[in-house]
Parts: sequence; C-alpha cells; structure tokens
Amino acid sequence: MKILKTVQKIPGGLMVVPLLLGVVVNSVFPRSIQIGGFTTALFKSGATALIALFCLCNAAQIDVRQAGKPLAKGILLTASKFFIGAFIGWGVGKFAGPAGVLGLTPLAIVAAVTNSNGGLYAALAGQYGDSTDVGAISILSLNDGPFFTMLAFGLTGLANIPFLTFVAALVPIVLGFILGNLDEDLRKFLASGTTVLIPFFAFPLGSSLSFSQLVRGGLPGIVLGVMCTALTGMAGYFVIRAMGERKASGAAIGTTAGNAVGTPAVLAAADPSLGAVEAISTVQVAAAIIVTAILCPLLCNLLDRRLRKRYGTNPDGTIRQEDR
Repeated sequence: MKILKTVQKIPGGLMVVPLLLGVVVNSVFPRSIQIGGFTTALFKSGATALIALFCLCNAAQIDVRQAGKPLAKGILLTASKFFIGAFIGWGVGKFAGPAGVLGLTPLAIVAAVTNSNGGLYAALAGQYGDSTDVGAISILSLNDGPFFTMLAFGLTGLANIPFLTFVAALVPIVLGFILGNLDEDLRKFLASGTTVLIPFFAFPLGSSLSFSQLVRGGLPGIVLGVMCTALTGMAGYFVIRAMGERKASGAAIGTTAGNAVGTPAVLAAADPSLGAVEAISTVQVAAAIIVTAILCPLLCNLLDRRLRKRYGTNPDGTIRQEDR
C-alpha cells in the first residue's frame, strides 16, 4: 500500500489527514485514546512537546553562513509576512475582539498569515527563481512554529503573555540553531524531524476537536487562506521586484505551513483567555493550509506568465532582466 505517497498528494496532507483522523477518533471513539500511559501521551496530550521538538529540528536547518542576497531576501520576506499578519490580526482584535469578524478570529489570522510553508516555498522558488531565492529559506524557517504569532500578540497587546513564556518558546529554537551550526552532521540528522513530526502532533491536535467545530470553521478558514495568499503572496512578489528582479518567486511565501495548526494551542496555553477561541482557530488555520497550498502555485504561475509576456525570455528560458 502506498499510504505515504497518497497522503502527500493531498495539499498539506501530512498535517490535514492525521488532524482529520484525530477529529474522527475523538468524535466516534473518544475514550479509546484516554486510557492513559503511552497511548494518551502520544495521541491526546503530546502535541506541545512534539511541536517544541519540531521547532528545534527546523531551527537546526538555518545556516548562519548564508549571506548576501539570500540573507536580504529572507529577512525582507519574513518581515513582510510578520507585519501583514500582525497588523491585520491587531486590527480585527482591536475592533471586533477575540471572536473576530464573521467568525474569523485574530488568533487564526496571525497564526496563518505570519507562517509560511517552507517546503512549498523552496519548490516554487526553485521553479520561478534561482539559488538566491531558494537560499532565503534559511531565514524564512524562523517563522515556522508559534514564536512569531506569540511575538505579534505580545507586542500588539492582544494577549497577556509573560516574558518567561517568550523565553521558553525561544529555547528549543536557539538550541536547534546552535546545534545545526556547530555540526553539519547534526543538521542533517535533525532534518528528518522537520517532516516526520508533523503528523504526530497533528493527530493529538485533531483529537481535541469535533465535527461541529470543523463545519463552523470551514468557510472562515477558506476566506483566511485566500487572504493569506493574496496579501502575503503579492507582498512577497513586490519585495523581489523592488530588489530589481523580474521573477515571481517572492509570491511563494503566500502559504500557511502545516505546523501552524498547532499555534492556537500553544498561544492558549500561554494565555488562558484565548482558550475560548482555540478550537475554532485551529480549524480555520487547517482550512487555510489547504487553500494556500492550492492557490499559491497558481498565483506564482500567473505572475510568471505576465512577466514573460511583458519582458520576454532569454534563450535559457529565464525572464529577460534588462529592457528590450
């Protein structure tokens, strides 16, 4: 049976499929994963520890030796994602409260918009850009996990997050960063954790949700996904254009990564006042992950075709950078 390959064909499948399985088990056989011991620890209550390990493994992939254009692109693209997500989340939270607008919560907005799918970015950047675009992933990797969402909520006053909670969120990231840069073999060893851990923290997150929450979060989650691709994808595109390059690779940041589904739970643990919107925010982020995985490649392709039509192409197939 080709289970893994089948799951990987689904947009965000490594996260979405285990999440939905968790919802099914919690809705139909809830007591089956509440028998204690290893079973409950892995399938019901273990998400936080696994997300922390994911952050450590991911941070280990950041190469401190990256410099020049990859560094500049990574910083600018990461900053554009963060400020757009933080600003919209702050605006919605300020004027509509934690419940948000039309059911779309500030927690879901910031969690989805400030985060990007590193794997999809690298693939699209390689297709529509060059090595300097792909190299930006070393900085973009910083937005994987809950830290930037936590930072946005703390800076905007949307949540009361103690300073030590920020420190606690940073420790796995800093440790992973140090280990990966001290030893190249450790970086390669930890690389598998950036994918293999996703289904294992997605299932326990799903096992805290129900079908009714899934239905309620569906439409707002789709809107969130469209908003994320349109706003941050176009922002990334204009960042690269402002650097004097005619390419669509910047739009590849218009995604939400699978690991973002765990962010609402982490924020709710840091500030219990967010507990009321944790479940619905998780569902909305899950929907956004699927939507952005579908829309972002389409946006990149559209922008690439427009650039080729306007500026022409070189013999090697790349977009002409100088004026005709």
